[in-house]
Amino acid sequence: MSISPGPLAPEPTPTPQPTPFSTPAHAPAPAPAPSGGTGKKIPVLFGFVIALIAANGYLFYQLNQVKSDLTKKNDALAAELDKMKEASSITAQSSRRTVQALQSQLEAEKRQARQAVGEAKTAALKKVDETEQKLEAEQAAAQKQVESHISEVKVSADTANTKVQEVGTEVSTVKTDLGATKGQLEKTIADLKRANGDLDGHSALIATNAKELSALRALGERNYVEFNITRAKQAQKVGDVFVRLEKADPKHNRYSIELTADDKKVEKKDRTVNEPLQFLTSKSKQPYEIVVNDVKKDQIAGYLSIPKVLTGR
Repeated sequence: MSISPGPLAPEPTPTPQPTPFSTPAHAPAPAPAPSGGTGKKIPVLFGFVIALIAANGYLFYQLNQVKSDLTKKNDALAAELDKMKEASSITAQSSRRTVQALQSQLEAEKRQARQAVGEAKTAALKKVDETEQKLEAEQAAAQKQVESHISEVKVSADTANTKVQEVGTEVSTVKTDLGATKGQLEKTIADLKRANGDLDGHSALIATNAKELSALRALGERNYVEFNITRAKQAQKVGDVFVRLEKADPKHNRYSIELTADDKKVEKKDRTVNEPLQFLTSKSKQPYEIVVNDVKKDQIAGYLSIPKVLTGR
């Protein structure tokens, strides 16, 4: 018994993602394009989807590998079965020789039995019966051994078929999850809001909740560090900057912080929720960005957006 593997599914080649370009801080701000933000993100989204499709292709590759392994195993089992049949044939030949010898002995004893009388004849007949029983027992044992090996081979083949079915079910599930993930990601990215920050000419997509922050991470353009800061005398480290909460007004969703970067302190006073606070550091030509999503009594929560490429300005 053998299982022939299907043709290998070609692995999709991931499309290289474009590197986002940012205008240096000292350059004049370009005129806003009608669809500048979302249009640049679509290739990135397609790259992410292609990566998911590549994972699906990889699973198809694993399925084909399993099929190939199963084919090899079935070939090995078939070879083992052939060896068992050959051994059974040899055993049968040996049994036939034994039977022939026993038959010859039986005929001889029968001749002796016919010649014997009384107790001698009875003893000879008993010996004949014992010989026949011995022959039948040997034949039954040999047959049982062959049947046992054949049953083991069938069980191994059934197990292999079950494994192939399980892998096929797993691939179907991955297809369904891929479609659902693609739809959810497209909807979330479409819902993202763009806002202007502190620096002239710089606008950015902002996340207002954890789901939208996950979508920003999926775009792969920047790194994000979430924070939860309480009011205290000492500043709290967030990424490679320090933030100290000076004031929190949950009733009006406003706050004031002291920001320390490059050993320089800057106060950001009376800011609102989901307002991007942008600032430049010596580590990047692109601005850092702080967004506070929630203001509570003596506490703020949000995230720090850091450029992917950090180089000196």
